[in-house]
Amino acid sequence: LVMLNHTEVSEFILLGLTDIQGLQYFFFISFLLLYLTSLLGNGVIVIMVISEPQLHTPMYFFLGNLSCLDIFYCTVTVPKMLTGFLFGHQPISLAGCLAQLYFFHFLGSTEAVLLATMAYDRYVAICNPLCYTLVMSPRTCLLLAVASWSIGFVHAMMHAVMTSQLSFCGRYHIDHFFCDIKPLLNLACSSTSLNMTLLNVVTTSIALGPFILIVLSYLYIISFLFQKVQSQEGRWKPFSTCASHLTVVSLLYIPLFFNYTPPSSGSSSRRDVQVSVVYSAVTPALNPLIYTLRNQEVRSALNKMVERKL
Repeated sequence: LVMLNHTEVSEFILLGLTDIQGLQYFFFISFLLLYLTSLLGNGVIVIMVISEPQLHTPMYFFLGNLSCLDIFYCTVTVPKMLTGFLFGHQPISLAGCLAQLYFFHFLGSTEAVLLATMAYDRYVAICNPLCYTLVMSPRTCLLLAVASWSIGFVHAMMHAVMTSQLSFCGRYHIDHFFCDIKPLLNLACSSTSLNMTLLNVVTTSIALGPFILIVLSYLYIISFLFQKVQSQEGRWKPFSTCASHLTVVSLLYIPLFFNYTPPSSGSSSRRDVQVSVVYSAVTPALNPLIYTLRNQEVRSALNKMVERKL
């Protein structure tokens, strides 16, 4: 009955990154450049993986998936953030808010699982090269990719459904640049204990599970190289194919652990907001650069593609 006195909130206001006028234009230009870099860089990788026969291997199939993810991932949050820099606080409907939350977690958790799949691919390629084409057959690769996307889909659906059950009344200012779970839970006027449990248990498992698999893959790779390969050169060459992947993993996981691992109190701080910027805007722009700068095959495929166009 008490709830009837409250007006249900149907729209939220995103407060964004900063209120300082001078900084807003600087941020707008910086994030617009990052966003365009991300779209262009990841777009080129997707086109290259599809059109260049030399990149029709499991490793690049997964890289194409990762680039696809990154295009969508930054598009979920960055355009809304950019309009915030230009026009101030951004209104967003409850449905829009839940959609943003859903896609952010769908793409983010898919990326975590996909990075574990890529680590497994490197493990098979280096530690079991003779069986590589058998183990990583096109069918297996497709199944692994579908599994990655499906886990992300189910995980995000749980959060979206659980959050949609909450009542929001009174406060409607979200101290963030997009609708994330923690800032929304802060505003709810019904019990959020089940949502917090879900966030702490399931989201942590989705982050930690793939991370443990990645660490195990690399421990196997390192011990294999030290036991079976005698020369320094022979050890470095296979490991150099992992350098890009490891860099991307670090860029995703270091900020992720800051934000989503328990003990998660319901409160969302400015630090959470700043850390979110790293993996929603900065990392998707850096991933294509990391893969093209460190990878000979990608560079030569890119050169071929440019030569054909010219």
